[in-house]
Amino acid sequence: MDVFFMAENKKRYYFVDEAGDGTLFGKSGGIVIGTEGCSKFFILGVLAVSDPEALTNELTILRQQLLADPYFKKVPSMQSEAKKTYFAFHAKDDVPEVRREVLSVFKKHDLQFLAVIRNKYKVLEYVRQRNSQDPAYRYHPNELYDFMVRILFKDLLHKENEYDVTFAKRGTQDRTTSLREALEKAQFRFATQRNISNNSVVNVIPTIPVKCVPLQAVDYILWSLQRFYEMHEDRYIELLWPSFSLVRDLDDTRNARYGCYYTQKRPLTLAALDNSLPGI
Repeated sequence: MDVFFMAENKKRYYFVDEAGDGTLFGKSGGIVIGTEGCSKFFILGVLAVSDPEALTNELTILRQQLLADPYFKKVPSMQSEAKKTYFAFHAKDDVPEVRREVLSVFKKHDLQFLAVIRNKYKVLEYVRQRNSQDPAYRYHPNELYDFMVRILFKDLLHKENEYDVTFAKRGTQDRTTSLREALEKAQFRFATQRNISNNSVVNVIPTIPVKCVPLQAVDYILWSLQRFYEMHEDRYIELLWPSFSLVRDLDDTRNARYGCYYTQKRPLTLAALDNSLPGI
Protein backbone atom coordinates (compact mmCIF):
# COMPACT_ATOMS: atom_id res chain seq x y z
CA MET A 1 0.00 0.00 0.00
CA ASP A 2 1.51 3.33 -1.07
CA VAL A 3 0.51 6.18 1.21
CA PHE A 4 3.16 8.67 0.17
CA PHE A 5 3.31 11.81 -1.92
CA MET A 6 6.39 12.89 -3.83
CA ALA A 7 7.98 16.19 -2.87
CA GLU A 8 9.64 18.15 -5.68
CA ASN A 9 12.77 18.81 -3.64
CA LYS A 10 13.00 15.15 -2.60
CA LYS A 11 12.45 16.13 1.00
CA ARG A 12 9.50 15.03 3.07
CA TYR A 13 8.10 16.66 6.18
CA TYR A 14 6.63 14.64 9.03
CA PHE A 15 5.04 15.97 12.22
CA VAL A 16 4.55 13.62 15.16
CA ASP A 17 2.43 13.85 18.29
CA GLU A 18 0.52 11.59 20.65
CA ALA A 19 -2.93 11.29 22.19
CA GLY A 20 -3.36 9.74 25.59
CA ASP A 21 -0.24 8.52 27.35
CA GLY A 22 1.66 5.37 28.14
CA THR A 23 0.94 5.46 31.87
CA LEU A 24 -0.26 2.18 33.36
CA PHE A 25 0.46 2.59 37.07
CA GLY A 26 0.01 5.34 39.64
CA LYS A 27 2.58 6.47 42.19
CA SER A 28 1.46 3.79 44.63
CA GLY A 29 1.78 1.08 41.99
CA GLY A 30 -1.94 0.65 41.40
CA ILE A 31 -3.42 0.37 37.91
CA VAL A 32 -4.79 3.73 36.73
CA ILE A 33 -5.83 2.90 33.16
CA GLY A 34 -9.18 4.48 32.36
CA THR A 35 -9.34 6.52 35.56
CA GLU A 36 -9.79 10.29 35.50
CA GLY A 37 -6.87 11.86 33.67
CA CYS A 38 -5.54 8.55 32.35
CA SER A 39 -6.51 7.21 28.93
CA LYS A 40 -7.48 3.68 27.97
CA PHE A 41 -5.60 3.95 24.67
CA PHE A 42 -2.27 5.34 23.58
CA ILE A 43 -2.14 6.75 20.06
CA LEU A 44 0.90 7.91 18.13
CA GLY A 45 0.29 9.79 14.90
CA VAL A 46 2.33 11.32 12.09
CA LEU A 47 1.13 13.92 9.62
CA ALA A 48 2.85 14.23 6.25
CA VAL A 49 2.50 17.82 5.01
CA SER A 50 3.51 18.63 1.45
CA ASP A 51 3.78 22.38 2.09
CA PRO A 52 4.31 23.13 5.80
CA GLU A 53 4.90 26.83 5.13
CA ALA A 54 1.56 27.28 3.38
CA LEU A 55 -0.29 25.44 6.17
CA THR A 56 1.52 27.52 8.79
CA ASN A 57 0.69 30.79 7.07
CA GLU A 58 -3.00 30.02 6.63
CA LEU A 59 -3.56 28.79 10.19
CA THR A 60 -1.60 31.71 11.63
CA ILE A 61 -3.67 34.23 9.68
CA LEU A 62 -6.86 32.44 10.73
CA ARG A 63 -5.94 32.59 14.41
CA GLN A 64 -5.14 36.30 14.14
CA GLN A 65 -8.48 36.95 12.44
CA LEU A 66 -10.39 35.02 15.08
CA LEU A 67 -8.63 36.84 17.91
CA ALA A 68 -9.60 40.16 16.31
CA ASP A 69 -13.23 39.11 15.86
CA PRO A 70 -15.53 40.80 18.45
CA TYR A 71 -17.58 37.59 18.56
CA PHE A 72 -14.75 35.92 20.51
CA LYS A 73 -13.88 38.93 22.64
CA LYS A 74 -14.93 37.35 25.95
CA VAL A 75 -14.15 33.71 25.22
CA PRO A 76 -11.89 32.59 28.12
CA SER A 77 -9.63 30.32 26.04
CA MET A 78 -8.84 33.19 23.67
CA GLN A 79 -7.48 35.52 26.34
CA SER A 80 -3.72 35.90 26.64
CA GLU A 81 -3.68 35.00 30.33
CA ALA A 82 -5.30 31.62 29.57
CA LYS A 83 -2.28 30.66 27.40
CA LYS A 84 -4.49 28.62 25.08
CA THR A 85 -6.01 29.62 21.72
CA TYR A 86 -4.43 33.06 22.05
CA PHE A 87 -1.05 31.43 21.35
CA ALA A 88 -1.92 28.25 19.43
CA PHE A 89 -4.80 26.09 18.28
CA HIS A 90 -5.50 23.13 20.54
CA ALA A 91 -8.57 21.02 19.81
CA LYS A 92 -9.36 20.25 23.46
CA ASP A 93 -9.34 23.94 24.43
CA ASP A 94 -10.76 25.59 21.32
CA VAL A 95 -14.46 26.47 21.27
CA PRO A 96 -16.63 24.72 18.62
CA GLU A 97 -16.76 27.80 16.37
CA VAL A 98 -12.97 27.90 16.26
CA ARG A 99 -12.72 24.17 15.62
CA ARG A 100 -14.99 24.48 12.62
CA GLU A 101 -12.80 27.18 11.09
CA VAL A 102 -9.62 25.18 11.69
CA LEU A 103 -11.08 22.04 10.16
CA SER A 104 -12.14 23.98 7.07
CA VAL A 105 -8.49 24.92 6.47
CA PHE A 106 -7.37 21.29 6.45
CA LYS A 107 -9.50 20.59 3.37
CA LYS A 108 -7.36 22.98 1.31
CA HIS A 109 -4.05 21.24 1.99
CA ASP A 110 -2.33 18.01 1.02
CA LEU A 111 -2.32 16.21 4.37
CA GLN A 112 -1.75 12.51 4.93
CA PHE A 113 -2.15 11.16 8.44
CA LEU A 114 -1.07 7.78 9.80
CA ALA A 115 -1.51 6.43 13.32
CA VAL A 116 -0.71 3.42 15.49
CA ILE A 117 -2.96 2.54 18.43
CA ARG A 118 -2.42 0.43 21.55
CA ASN A 119 -5.03 -0.69 24.03
CA LYS A 120 -3.32 -0.09 27.38
CA TYR A 121 -5.02 -3.07 29.00
CA LYS A 122 -3.26 -5.23 26.41
CA VAL A 123 0.01 -3.48 27.22
CA LEU A 124 -0.64 -4.29 30.88
CA GLU A 125 -1.04 -7.97 30.00
CA TYR A 126 2.36 -7.87 28.29
CA VAL A 127 3.98 -6.17 31.29
CA ARG A 128 2.59 -8.78 33.69
CA GLN A 129 3.76 -11.61 31.46
CA ARG A 130 7.20 -10.03 31.18
CA ASN A 131 7.40 -9.60 34.96
CA SER A 132 6.52 -13.25 35.50
CA GLN A 133 9.54 -14.19 33.37
CA ASP A 134 11.84 -11.43 34.59
CA PRO A 135 11.00 -10.07 38.08
CA ALA A 136 13.60 -7.30 37.63
CA TYR A 137 11.81 -5.83 34.60
CA ARG A 138 10.25 -2.40 35.16
CA TYR A 139 7.90 -0.87 32.62
CA HIS A 140 8.43 2.74 31.53
CA PRO A 141 6.10 4.69 29.19
CA ASN A 142 9.08 5.66 27.02
CA GLU A 143 9.44 1.98 26.13
CA LEU A 144 5.94 1.96 24.62
CA TYR A 145 6.49 5.28 22.85
CA ASP A 146 9.73 4.17 21.19
CA PHE A 147 8.21 0.86 20.13
CA MET A 148 5.32 2.67 18.46
CA VAL A 149 7.70 5.06 16.71
CA ARG A 150 9.39 2.05 15.10
CA ILE A 151 6.03 0.60 14.04
CA LEU A 152 4.69 3.92 12.75
CA PHE A 153 7.78 4.71 10.67
CA LYS A 154 8.42 1.17 9.48
CA ASP A 155 8.02 2.06 5.79
CA LEU A 156 8.05 5.86 5.81
CA LEU A 157 11.76 6.61 5.53
CA HIS A 158 13.03 5.09 2.31
CA LYS A 159 11.66 7.04 -0.68
CA GLU A 160 13.28 10.47 -0.41
CA ASN A 161 16.78 11.84 0.05
CA GLU A 162 15.95 13.67 3.26
CA TYR A 163 13.31 13.75 5.96
CA ASP A 164 12.47 16.33 8.59
CA VAL A 165 10.72 14.54 11.46
CA THR A 166 9.35 17.06 13.94
CA PHE A 167 8.27 15.62 17.30
CA ALA A 168 6.11 17.36 19.86
CA LYS A 169 8.20 17.62 23.04
CA ARG A 170 6.70 16.25 26.23
CA GLY A 171 8.11 17.17 29.61
CA THR A 172 11.63 18.39 30.27
CA GLN A 173 13.55 15.24 29.34
CA ASP A 174 15.52 15.48 26.09
CA ARG A 175 14.67 12.33 24.15
CA THR A 176 16.10 13.38 20.79
CA THR A 177 18.75 10.65 20.81
CA SER A 178 16.25 7.92 21.71
CA LEU A 179 13.84 9.05 19.01
CA ARG A 180 16.60 9.15 16.42
CA GLU A 181 17.63 5.62 17.38
CA ALA A 182 14.03 4.41 17.05
CA LEU A 183 13.80 5.96 13.57
CA GLU A 184 17.13 4.46 12.54
CA LYS A 185 15.96 1.01 13.67
CA ALA A 186 12.77 1.38 11.63
CA GLN A 187 14.81 2.48 8.62
CA PHE A 188 17.33 -0.36 9.00
CA ARG A 189 14.70 -3.07 9.44
CA PHE A 190 12.81 -1.98 6.33
CA ALA A 191 15.99 -1.90 4.24
CA THR A 192 17.05 -5.32 5.54
CA GLN A 193 13.66 -6.91 4.87
CA ARG A 194 13.53 -5.50 1.34
CA ASN A 195 17.23 -6.05 0.68
CA ILE A 196 17.73 -2.45 -0.41
CA SER A 197 20.21 0.27 0.51
CA ASN A 198 18.95 3.35 2.31
CA ASN A 199 21.09 6.46 2.62
CA SER A 200 18.29 8.88 3.41
CA VAL A 201 19.11 11.63 5.89
CA VAL A 202 16.69 11.85 8.82
CA ASN A 203 16.60 15.09 10.82
CA VAL A 204 14.94 14.82 14.23
CA ILE A 205 13.47 18.12 15.38
CA PRO A 206 11.94 18.31 18.88
CA THR A 207 9.77 21.35 19.52
CA ILE A 208 6.45 22.47 21.01
CA PRO A 209 3.18 23.08 19.12
CA VAL A 210 3.13 26.81 19.89
CA LYS A 211 6.35 27.10 17.86
CA CYS A 212 5.29 24.70 15.10
CA VAL A 213 1.87 25.20 13.54
CA PRO A 214 1.73 21.83 11.72
CA LEU A 215 1.93 20.14 15.13
CA GLN A 216 -1.29 21.95 15.95
CA ALA A 217 -2.85 20.25 12.93
CA VAL A 218 -1.62 16.87 14.19
CA ASP A 219 -3.22 17.63 17.55
CA TYR A 220 -6.60 18.18 15.91
CA ILE A 221 -6.53 14.93 13.98
CA LEU A 222 -5.31 12.95 16.99
CA TRP A 223 -8.03 14.54 19.11
CA SER A 224 -10.68 13.26 16.68
CA LEU A 225 -9.17 9.76 16.79
CA GLN A 226 -8.91 9.78 20.57
CA ARG A 227 -12.55 10.82 20.98
CA PHE A 228 -13.52 8.00 18.64
CA TYR A 229 -11.70 5.36 20.69
CA GLU A 230 -12.27 6.70 24.19
CA MET A 231 -15.83 8.02 23.78
CA HIS A 232 -17.11 6.34 20.59
CA GLU A 233 -17.79 9.76 19.11
CA ASP A 234 -17.40 9.61 15.33
CA ARG A 235 -18.48 13.01 14.01
CA TYR A 236 -14.97 14.51 13.92
CA ILE A 237 -13.11 11.51 12.57
CA GLU A 238 -15.76 11.15 9.87
CA LEU A 239 -15.21 14.75 8.84
CA LEU A 240 -11.42 14.40 8.83
CA TRP A 241 -11.23 10.93 7.30
CA PRO A 242 -10.19 12.21 3.82
CA SER A 243 -6.86 13.20 5.45
CA PHE A 244 -6.31 9.69 6.88
CA SER A 245 -4.04 7.31 4.99
CA LEU A 246 -3.72 4.55 7.54
CA VAL A 247 -4.73 3.66 11.08
CA ARG A 248 -3.26 0.49 12.54
CA ASP A 249 -4.95 -0.86 15.65
CA LEU A 250 -2.31 -3.24 17.00
CA ASP A 251 -4.60 -4.85 19.55
CA ASP A 252 -7.65 -5.47 17.36
CA THR A 253 -6.71 -9.07 16.63
CA ARG A 254 -10.18 -10.38 15.79
CA ASN A 255 -9.10 -11.27 12.26
CA ALA A 256 -5.30 -11.21 12.34
CA ARG A 257 -2.68 -11.43 15.08
CA TYR A 258 -0.82 -8.37 13.75
CA GLY A 259 -3.83 -6.11 14.27
CA CYS A 260 -6.25 -4.33 12.00
CA TYR A 261 -5.59 -1.79 9.25
CA TYR A 262 -8.05 0.99 8.41
CA THR A 263 -7.68 2.89 5.14
CA GLN A 264 -9.69 4.98 2.69
CA LYS A 265 -11.06 1.74 1.24
CA ARG A 266 -11.75 0.30 4.69
CA PRO A 267 -12.68 3.30 6.85
CA LEU A 268 -12.65 3.32 10.62
CA THR A 269 -16.25 3.42 11.79
CA LEU A 270 -18.11 2.46 14.95
CA ALA A 271 -19.44 -0.54 13.05
CA ALA A 272 -15.87 -1.62 12.29
CA LEU A 273 -15.09 -1.75 16.02
CA ASP A 274 -18.26 -3.58 17.04
CA ASN A 275 -19.27 -6.77 15.25
CA SER A 276 -22.84 -6.34 16.48
CA LEU A 277 -23.35 -3.15 14.46
CA PRO A 278 -24.17 -3.04 10.75
CA GLY A 279 -21.40 -1.69 8.56
CA ILE A 280 -18.28 -2.73 6.71
